[in-house]
Amino acid sequence: MYSGSLSFAPSDKGTFRVTGGIPLVGRIRPQGNKNEALPLLAACCLTTEPVTLTNVPAIEDVAQMIEILRRLGVQVDQDPAAPSTVRVQARTDPRTDLPVDLCGRLRGSVTLAGPLLARTGRVFLPRPGGDRIGRRRLDTHILALQALGARVKTFPDGFELSCDRLRGADILLDEASVTGTENAVCAAVLADGETIIRNAASEPHVQGLCRMLGAMGARIEGVGSNILRVQGVNGLRGASHRIGPDYLEVGSFISLAAVTGGDLLIEDADLPNLRMIRMVFSRLGIETRPEGDALRVPADQSMEIVPDLGGGIPHIDDAPWPGFPADMTSVALTTATQCRGTVLIHEKMFESRLFFVDRLISMGARIVLCDPHRAVVLGPSRLQGSVVSSPDIRAGMAMLIAALCAEGQSDIHNIIQIDRGFSRIDERLRALGAQILRLS
Repeated sequence: MYSGSLSFAPSDKGTFRVTGGIPLVGRIRPQGNKNEALPLLAACCLTTEPVTLTNVPAIEDVAQMIEILRRLGVQVDQDPAAPSTVRVQARTDPRTDLPVDLCGRLRGSVTLAGPLLARTGRVFLPRPGGDRIGRRRLDTHILALQALGARVKTFPDGFELSCDRLRGADILLDEASVTGTENAVCAAVLADGETIIRNAASEPHVQGLCRMLGAMGARIEGVGSNILRVQGVNGLRGASHRIGPDYLEVGSFISLAAVTGGDLLIEDADLPNLRMIRMVFSRLGIETRPEGDALRVPADQSMEIVPDLGGGIPHIDDAPWPGFPADMTSVALTTATQCRGTVLIHEKMFESRLFFVDRLISMGARIVLCDPHRAVVLGPSRLQGSVVSSPDIRAGMAMLIAALCAEGQSDIHNIIQIDRGFSRIDERLRALGAQILRLS
């Protein structure tokens, strides 16, 4: 039996007090993929039948998305016996004006545009919020939906999209946008005829969305590639879907084990989706070992940066899947401060992502910020505990990694940013030996 209560992450804007220098030892299981959960919740609006999601991460961003759905009149319930199980049912036509106040806090709210447009023929999409890491375009979303037949009106606070009937089209996305691909797929599954989406994103969470839509009756070919072919259907049914492990959290755990000198077993690690992340950590002198479906991060790592052939300074740069994820660059940069050698970090996508490095420099890291996209890290550095603030989800985790390997005590403020993406991270790390307290 389902209840209406949801036990998601705390919403206080408190502080983590961390005492560093303690190796993290034990085993840990990653949460469900945050970037998969949000578009799946949005896609539930494509049918009047119930959709059951399992392995839903108990994080602040999911709680915000669920509140948006409820404001639209969608029923969202949680199974008391299984807190990570959520059932969503949009029985009647949901409201089509997304709440401006909630969307202003959540970038993932943009993924409701495609499902609501396809289901109802209209949606008002406020300008979304989320991490302040630079300009985040909506052009790819709007252009893809226009190609399917949407009419667009622009207002100071958002966009109104409407259509009589969506029709299949041959679409070339102007960038391999993850959420742009997700919106295009969700709109195309109910459009008339065939849609081809070229330059599509192929991240694991995009694949997860396509698999769930397939279970609901959608006809999608090319999942996992950069060309998706969608045959429109008249309607979708309910389904059940398990959200995959969060590979970004797995990458964070690898870093935490390495920089603290710990020995960690990461269970249910989703090894096929970790190849590039493991390769990059290997360049930093951090080796990992598969053990069944788990990943072992052993103690006594070399932590020596591997130079390029000929002795050149290596670089770590982000790229669309299967390249190194942009959301891992903050973690990679912080990890590099504890590794012997020099490395260039090149974050190509967001011009404000690297601005958190001043906090690391204040803790003793040797980093040269060349420009908004590039930083040279010279390691290893002995970090000292400090008072810092978490500017966004990924930089928040990077600051937590720095605090856990630093000497002395650190206070990390604005931890709502960390709670947005990581479920009960303080409790889970304490179970591994970390000294971390949550202060109101």
